[in-house]
Amino acid sequence: MNKVYITAISKFLPNKPVSNDEMENYLGIVANKASRSRNIILRKNKIHTRYYALNKNGESTHTNAQICALAIKKLAHKHFQLNQMELLAGGTSTPDLLIPSHVSMVQGELKANATEIISASGSCNAGMQALKFAFLSVKSGNTQNAISFGSEKVSSWIHARNYKKESEHWKNMEKKPILAFEKDFLRWMLSDGAGATLLQNKANPKGISLEINWMEIKSFSNELPTCMYAGGKKLSNEEMIPWRDFQTDELSKNSYLSLRQDVELLGDHIVNKGSDFMKDIIVKYKLDLDDISYFLPHLSSEYFREEIYKDFIKKGINIPPEKWFTNLTKVGNVGSASAYLMLEELFNEMPLKKGEKILLLVPESARFSYTFCLFTVV
Repeated sequence: MNKVYITAISKFLPNKPVSNDEMENYLGIVANKASRSRNIILRKNKIHTRYYALNKNGESTHTNAQICALAIKKLAHKHFQLNQMELLAGGTSTPDLLIPSHVSMVQGELKANATEIISASGSCNAGMQALKFAFLSVKSGNTQNAISFGSEKVSSWIHARNYKKESEHWKNMEKKPILAFEKDFLRWMLSDGAGATLLQNKANPKGISLEINWMEIKSFSNELPTCMYAGGKKLSNEEMIPWRDFQTDELSKNSYLSLRQDVELLGDHIVNKGSDFMKDIIVKYKLDLDDISYFLPHLSSEYFREEIYKDFIKKGINIPPEKWFTNLTKVGNVGSASAYLMLEELFNEMPLKKGEKILLLVPESARFSYTFCLFTVV
């Protein structure tokens, strides 16, 4: 088996940072009433700026595929050109189209060489599933290199116009025009952007690389119900009715295509399932947490930082807070791109030293899955 190294990491964040006070200028106002929960949610998630591939008229400035291509093009350097790419693996929650696949569209934007592709779908772990596919391809010798990426273009999906039919229905029913919290919650959490990595079977001749020591991904969908979803209706017995089983007017009237989150279910399970899985990881790899220099947890909200730390301590997992590294407050929650964006900043802007170890955690609330990954700076 080959050793596998990340030799370059890049990102693309569209347009300029958007402050908390500017958000509704881009996302619009539902039913002409400012959100009542926006300030509460922002106070808890502590996000100060984020990026939207939208202008203030709600018009898209980039597609998801274009965001990805712009990030990937930055991986090219004098020792690697894009037409040398042997595998393109990507993941997103928000593809531009249902068909063709997201990575097909990204490859079309790149206009590089013909190559193997793989598209991972889902939520935050879609980018990690793509990274693992790329990692195993290079490790097995199937390819000598691979490009892996995660991306999101969620802003046009959470724009106020997508709730127009639903708000008109409220008026007809003489209901107060207030967007349900399970939908409104995510409008103040999510951002656009892409991160990309170049994986090779040899480390950089100069500078640093990140050796991927191992990756572990586990889903708990077998025991836990759907928590974050779009394109369906959740019944009281936890069963899901898919979008294709509704009439077109029902879809728009009830915003069944909109993204929503069961916040109570999220709070009940997202932390403890992750820490239980981490206990298994520590045993499997005989992981000495004292050897970890940086811990990169993907946080959907800063609210979870303390919750994770407390649950870790309760279960005998001690990673001191000074070893934690995130950039949520600057770039927002960019779903499947978030882990790439943390790695990019650490790799390109921090004074990493050879021999340091980086532990990455990516939880996904859609139906509760988790990724752990260990890197060594070489």
